[in-house]
Amino acid sequence: MLLLAGAFAYWLLVLSEGVYLGRSVVVALYDWGAAKYDAVKKVHPYDDGVYLARPLLAALSHIAAPLVLDVATGTGRLPLSLLRQLDFQGRIIGLDLSRCMLERARRKTYAHRHRVALIREDAMRLPFRDSVFDAVACVEALEFLPSPWGGVAEMVRVLRPGGQLVITNRVGIDALFLPGRAYRPKVLEDKLRSFGLTNVSPRRWQVHYDLIQAQKPHAHSSARVRVPGSHS
Repeated sequence: MLLLAGAFAYWLLVLSEGVYLGRSVVVALYDWGAAKYDAVKKVHPYDDGVYLARPLLAALSHIAAPLVLDVATGTGRLPLSLLRQLDFQGRIIGLDLSRCMLERARRKTYAHRHRVALIREDAMRLPFRDSVFDAVACVEALEFLPSPWGGVAEMVRVLRPGGQLVITNRVGIDALFLPGRAYRPKVLEDKLRSFGLTNVSPRRWQVHYDLIQAQKPHAHSSARVRVPGSHS
């Protein structure tokens, strides 16, 4: 019995990172682990440049100085990857609820502080008007939002027509530990299209994640941009 209780607690707090215990637990766990987060993730700047930043910049190549929003930015992985690209002349807003993760992000992006703003705000109620950003990303974090699809609805809302959405989806063994939070590829793609998004392009990114890029149609497109309800 003790062994089962221990295994259950390990799943709740470690494997699922507290998501089934509520947002406050998730934020507290990330605050607690912020100092070791980058070491645990073993992020490789070169790989992030090639597989994360470059595909996004290619899609934004027609925009001289794109404005990018990174939802649940954590320690600033995506902002730093973009800022390291010599041809990226835009600005980034990174948003997170973990104070400690944001503090790590501030230290890492300090040299670029005139081009990046880091704010503590709720991903479920983005503090921006409609159609503001050229790109919106949520990397390795969608599954930890209180309502993943409610979060996507907000991201689509603040995305400009023609803008790029970048999200990730848990796959493989990891997905088994996140029931209702990781999606079969076809289900995910169909759901994104139900938001009116086009050019939905999934690709394997890491062992435990697919990376999905999609576009919000231009205003003159025949595709209807529809924001479904925020049920997950």
